[in-house]
Amino acid sequence: MADEEVEVEVEVLEEEEVVETQQEEEAAPEVEEEAAPDVEEPSSATGQEPAEDESPAADEDDSKPKPKAFAPPITVPKIPEGEKVDFDDIHRKRQEKDLSELQSLIEAHFVQRKKDEEELIALVNRIEKRRAERAEQQRIRTEKEKERQTRLAEEKERKEQEEARKKLDDDVKKKKALTNMTQQYSSVQQRQDGKRGAKKQTEREKKRKILADRRKPLNIEHFTEDKLKEKANELWQWLMTLEAEKFDLSEMLRRQKYDINLLLARVQASQSAKGRGKGKGRLR
Repeated sequence: MADEEVEVEVEVLEEEEVVETQQEEEAAPEVEEEAAPDVEEPSSATGQEPAEDESPAADEDDSKPKPKAFAPPITVPKIPEGEKVDFDDIHRKRQEKDLSELQSLIEAHFVQRKKDEEELIALVNRIEKRRAERAEQQRIRTEKEKERQTRLAEEKERKEQEEARKKLDDDVKKKKALTNMTQQYSSVQQRQDGKRGAKKQTEREKKRKILADRRKPLNIEHFTEDKLKEKANELWQWLMTLEAEKFDLSEMLRRQKYDINLLLARVQASQSAKGRGKGKGRLR
């Protein structure tokens, strides 16, 4: 931005110089025409000419831009009385003045630019320093988090080991208790079996004897066809007899169940009737 401002000011100054040069060229013939009759006129007239010649110079001084505060002061050239105006000298001094102002602007621009660069470098250094501090803080925070996670994992593992050890101890205790109970129960059972062994064996022997009587072995290997037919008829008759006995027994069982249910119903009815009678007697 400062470079652009300097370029704009230089262009404006050049345009002003061109305009002033054109004005000076237009005013030069008029000054020469007025200076010619000064030789013939008396000294009184010549005394007034410098005042007239000074008026364009005063106008030119008013039209000049005022120097800035940081520009060095330059003395305004004085036009000697009774002599011609040296526009080249005025133009040269004006150029020197503009050049000095331009140089001062350029120097101020470079000073400001150097200052901005220093501020930028300081800002970059501050940003880098802050970034390094944040990275260090992040690293410390990460290390602390890792330590915390490691500590939690160790505590969790220790608790799991303690729970597993307690569970194992409980299982061992339960197994010992069950073993003792089993041994005690087995000893008691053996004693009871020793006492009841004779009775069980006699009952089993009775069952075996009854079954042996009912299921007689069939010796039919040496039988002829007629004897086999007779044996088959005999077995058929025996089967029919067993079926008849089974039917009679099932009917007897059904009748007994019916009688039992009927008797139970009568007992319940009589008990309910007695209960009602007692309740009425109490109410009286």
